[in-house]
Amino acid sequence: MDVRKTYKLFVGGEFVRSESGRAYRVDGSVNVPRGSRKDLRDAIKAARTAFPGWSGRTAMNRGQILYRAAEMLDGRRAQFIEVLGGGRNAAREVEQAVDALVWYAGWTDKLAQVAGNTNPVSGPYFNFTIPEPTGVVGTVAPSESPLAGLVRRVAPALCGGNTVVVLAAETEPLAALTLAEVLATSDFPGGVVNVIAGYHRELLSWLASHMDVNAIDVAGCTPEEIAAIEKAGADNVKRIVKTRAAEMSPQLITSFMEMKTVWHPVGV
Repeated sequence: MDVRKTYKLFVGGEFVRSESGRAYRVDGSVNVPRGSRKDLRDAIKAARTAFPGWSGRTAMNRGQILYRAAEMLDGRRAQFIEVLGGGRNAAREVEQAVDALVWYAGWTDKLAQVAGNTNPVSGPYFNFTIPEPTGVVGTVAPSESPLAGLVRRVAPALCGGNTVVVLAAETEPLAALTLAEVLATSDFPGGVVNVIAGYHRELLSWLASHMDVNAIDVAGCTPEEIAAIEKAGADNVKRIVKTRAAEMSPQLITSFMEMKTVWHPVGV
């Protein structure tokens, strides 16, 4: 007898059912948990709580954890190929997702040297520019390439020390919900990555207006949704990341970071 898989939300390092008990069906056979505003608030709270610990880890340790996620994803390659519909395109997408995790894992301990700078000043002091994580990043997963596309957005945010709340693609949520199972076994502390599924019309406005979300990646949004997010985010000066780069890029990492300038006396 086949046992049908039960998909759950991933909040604070735990798999939970939607607070409302609601679900929806994308393909007519699989029940997808339909997250509520409370589920979203719980995920944001978990991400905010986890932020100091994750951003305070050494860059090398964050890289080790991202690499571990690549290992775990590679070990479940067959499962993800099935989730993505099978065939060569699905296999290629899984390969791209693994490559993205490995690539960004290698960037964690190089970011400060590449994005940081020593600025020329006239005086007996040094002036440094240092990249720092933005905080909690809300990521709207793209429906095209639902696995590789999502990994390419989440990995750079995590690389820089941010925590993430993922809103799964409404029409292709299974890849994101299954990816949560990989992240749960990849040494990520609870709350660093949280995955919510549900209807965008119910959740996007609350994600954009929540004061504990510092940036939103709108990769999976329509132009109308982006306009609404920009309007809601303007009230709390929220960063809106609209970079559409399909390929991996260190610029995506700095899109989720702040540049801090500090002064230091010479010889001290």
